[in-house]
Amino acid sequence: MNVHATALAEAHLPDEQTSVFARDAIDDLSQRPKRLSPKYFYDATGSELFEAITRLPEYYPTRTELSILRDRSSEIAAIIPKGAALVEFGAGATTKVRLLLENCAIGAYVPVDISGDFLKVQADALRKDFPELAVYPVAADFTAPFALPAAIAGMPKVGFFPGSTLGNFEPHEACAFLRSAREILGAGAQMIIGVDLEKDERVLYEAYNDAAGVTARFNLNVLVRINRELGGNFDLSAFSHRAIYNRERHRIEMHLISKKPQTVRMLGTSIAFRAGESIHTENSYKYSLERFSALARGSGWTAVKSWTDKAGMFSVHALVASD
Repeated sequence: MNVHATALAEAHLPDEQTSVFARDAIDDLSQRPKRLSPKYFYDATGSELFEAITRLPEYYPTRTELSILRDRSSEIAAIIPKGAALVEFGAGATTKVRLLLENCAIGAYVPVDISGDFLKVQADALRKDFPELAVYPVAADFTAPFALPAAIAGMPKVGFFPGSTLGNFEPHEACAFLRSAREILGAGAQMIIGVDLEKDERVLYEAYNDAAGVTARFNLNVLVRINRELGGNFDLSAFSHRAIYNRERHRIEMHLISKKPQTVRMLGTSIAFRAGESIHTENSYKYSLERFSALARGSGWTAVKSWTDKAGMFSVHALVASD
């Protein structure tokens, strides 16, 4: 048994989800370069901070995607089968899905998210505002296989994946997710998905380095979560947020930079940092319409319709599972 396994065995963690978080955090922070998965941003505080980010003046994706969903609602409604079950992967706040629920004849809504507490609050609010809608929340890691509720077994399935979350995946991971979603949704499935587009680098830089520092707090919150859930002793003042655009890879990279040499402990494991050393916390890939369509085809989907805003900042795609 290695030192990491020993630490986990002695930790008496409260549940399997926390144990997985612990394994991933210790393993990823022991790598060079260090990293953390962006899925661990989203505890209740992280989810609230992200929703605050979506309202920032510099952060264009949310308002642009909302404008596309609003302006093209009749075209989207014409594509979604009547009485379909809408399965939202990584459901956050309900602003975007409400546009579909208001304009499409949805039979059931299945929000899927790793943050169970946040998910329950959002599901309860939807039930109040849409009393005729069947809502079946599923607390799960949507990047891994999960079971859909038995109650929607006979309904047509439509996946919903807004917010350009696909860009957080490496291209091979994005392909794997799309294949997994196709398997989860089953034969004849459809998908409505938001994808951020390539654009001026200054616009991208400002979107991830907002003047109010909300994105920095969101990034640092993953260390707060490690301290709270895994007994870490990260000093937040000893790390700084950095977001840069990697032109060759068409992606924004988010990092937490150690301001000094330091050693952090969590679950009996020591993690050493050099001054200037990075924890790579997130990527956000930007696509062209052509590159995304090729990715979808290689993942078992066919793009049947694509919509963009007038400025070409963002895109929404309707996909159908290939035979």
